[in-house]
Parts: sequence; C-alpha cells; structure tokens
Amino acid sequence: MTETKKSLGTFDGVFTPSILTILGVIMYLKLGWVVGNVGLTKTLLIVTLATSITFLTGLSIAAIATDQRVRAGGAYYMISRSLGLEAGGAVGIPLFLAQALSVSLYTVGFAESLIAVFPQFDQESVVIMTIAVVSCIALLSPKLAIRTQYLVMGVVGLSLISLLLGKEVSNEVAGLSGTIEDPAGFWEVFSVFFPAVTGISVGVILSGILKEPCRSIPLGTFLAVGVGYLVYMILPVILAFRANPDILVEEPLVMMPMSAWGQAILLGVWGGALSSAVGSILGAPRVLQALARDNVLPNGLSWLGRGAGDDDTPRIGTVVTLLFAGTAAYMTDLEMIAPILTMFFLTTYGALNIAAGLERILKSPSFRPKFKVHWAFSFLGAIGCFS
Repeated sequence: MTETKKSLGTFDGVFTPSILTILGVIMYLKLGWVVGNVGLTKTLLIVTLATSITFLTGLSIAAIATDQRVRAGGAYYMISRSLGLEAGGAVGIPLFLAQALSVSLYTVGFAESLIAVFPQFDQESVVIMTIAVVSCIALLSPKLAIRTQYLVMGVVGLSLISLLLGKEVSNEVAGLSGTIEDPAGFWEVFSVFFPAVTGISVGVILSGILKEPCRSIPLGTFLAVGVGYLVYMILPVILAFRANPDILVEEPLVMMPMSAWGQAILLGVWGGALSSAVGSILGAPRVLQALARDNVLPNGLSWLGRGAGDDDTPRIGTVVTLLFAGTAAYMTDLEMIAPILTMFFLTTYGALNIAAGLERILKSPSFRPKFKVHWAFSFLGAIGCFS
C-alpha cells in the first residue's frame, strides 16, 4: 500500500470543500422551493433541525477523530476502528453510495440550471459530460481540485452579496397567480433540503491526506457548519420578503431576477454545483478504496484498493464512481435523488453518533479522545437521525 503524502490543512482540506458543498445546488435551486412550500417559519425550523443533526454528528466525529490516527475513508475508517469491520462495512457501503449519488445530484443540478439558460442543450448529454470533466479533475490531483475551489468560493461570495443588494420580484413579471394549489409537506421538504447540510462528509473523507486530521477535522467541520447555518438563516428571510410563494416554487433560478447582478447568481450556481461534484467524487472513491483494503468487499474486488501517486489517488475507484454516478444522473432528477441521499446520510450519521456514544458510556479504556463529548449529545444526534 502506498504511503499517502499529507498535503492538506484545515482550510483547504476540510473547511473549503465542506462549505462549498453546503452552499451548493440546494441553496441556489431549491431553497426558494422550500420557502414557497412551507413558509418562512417552517423553513427556519427545517434549517435549524437539519443543522442541529449535522452539528451533533460533528461533535461525535471530532471525538472519534481525536482518539485515533485517522486515515483514508473518513467516517467508515472511524466506525470500523471503533466498532469493528462489520459495523464499519455496514455503514461504509451506504456512505459510498451516498457520496456517489451526491455527484449525480450536483451534476443534475448543474445541468438543469444550464438548460434553463440554454434550452437548446440536451440535459442527459450535459450530465454525462459534466461527470466526465469533474472525474478528470479528481484523477489529476486532489490538491489541484481543492485549489480550483478557491476561485469558486470567491464566485459564491460574490453571488451572495449580489443577492443581498437585490430587489423584489413581482408576480406580474413572472406571470403567476400568487398562490400554490398543492404545496409539499414539511417532511417532504425536509428530505429535499437535508443534503444541503451534509458537506461535512467531504472534509472527513479526505482525512487520509490531511497534515493534522485530529486538529483539522474538528476545527474545519465546526467552522463550515457555523457559516452554513448563518447563510441558511439569512437567505430564507430575503426570499420570503422579496417574492410570493408561487414564484419561489415555480422558478428554480428565482435568485437571478432578485439579485443586483443576475449573472453572479448563475456563476454561483455553476461554480457551486461543479465544486460540490468535485468534492464528492474526491470522497466516494476513497471510501471504496478503504473498504477494499480492509477486505470488507469480496476478494475479487481487492483491486479497488489500489492508489496512485503521492496522494494515493484511487483512480480505479474514481472510474467506478464515475460509471455509477453517471447512470444514476441519467435516470433521475433533482427531487428524486435528494430524498434518497437524505436517508443514506441519516443512516451514516446515526451510526457515527451511536459509535461515539457507546464508547463514552461504556468508558472503553481504548477510547481516549482529546476532544471530549458527553455521550448524551451523541445519542441525541442518533435519535434525531433515526426519528
């Protein structure tokens, strides 16, 4: 097995990929849909509930990450070393599927926004080409992929400033009635929104190439969760006061006419979608690689554990992820993928919280984290996930 070169720090290895995945496709294309369907108060409740689950899971992740040497595989590696390979494998496989489906989610979102502006393009072709491009970026170098996200962060920041300085959108301009005939329910909306707060999984999965994972994972994770929560508590207020519910539901790109510089929103959508896809396609193959190296997968699939270069890049696993994500993206749409992702991530987060909680409540002598979390917080996170 190739020894991985530790090359990333807190900002570039955890915070950047996490926050850009949080402020991605769901924020630009579905946050208005969320507000339009359930209203401002329930939207803020959904954001708080989803972020609380993520925050509590982040506490458990921080405890496990500071207890042991964290390697490639992120959440899978942590659980497998805490509760054994059987429990780790039961979570690692759904985690891989969730990360691979995340690639599908972000590329479908990118394609839908592109088709909205250029209807002459074919969505299926755009999806396949986009997945191929982000896979090539991931194969070249994880560090190169992270560096490209600095530019994206600037674009996303500009788009948010543009929205803050924007204006109201009227029903007369949109040609809509002002009412919604059949709004989606609270939990349906929650299931579509929740993938927006799962960005912490990307930073954790890249743990194998962090210089100081025990320091970078807790710090980068909590910073990303905090910034993401702040943004998601402010944007619904802006959307609710500047547009009627039917506009928010019917117009995926409602932020464009609402912003001071509409093109900045478009660049933010595209940049956020592509950076999120890159982050997920960096993560999913590493989970697959760790599963293969631990012999959790059948013996005939041991070749999925191979890595290349100083960063131990799982090139074969990336190709497998590309094929899986491409197939899923070709067959589904944004609102179909998001609830499936929610279930996969809630399962993974629930298992992480249980692992951390059991280790603390049983006072395992081998579990001595530098970042100490009371078992009640971990179990509260698990209850939230499974509820």
